[in-house]
Amino acid sequence: MDTIQAVKNRILRLCEEHGLTINALATVSALPPSSVKNILYGKSQNPKLLTIKMICDGLGITLGEFFNTSEFNDLEQEVK
Repeated sequence: MDTIQAVKNRILRLCEEHGLTINALATVSALPPSSVKNILYGKSQNPKLLTIKMICDGLGITLGEFFNTSEFNDLEQEVK
């Protein structure tokens, strides 16, 4: 799994845990729905950290909580 897929999976899992649709997540995160959808549907291959931070703020979690999962901890090094 690559980093982009891990971010997508994490956002989808957090939406499920919080009972939010993608549009509702965008609303609570003060983001346009297209920003979240672009990450989830692969149009954005390099989402900005600020966008991820806004998603975290909308969910009431920290960046550390967002990234502190086995999925991120087990990613292979991308620079070889």
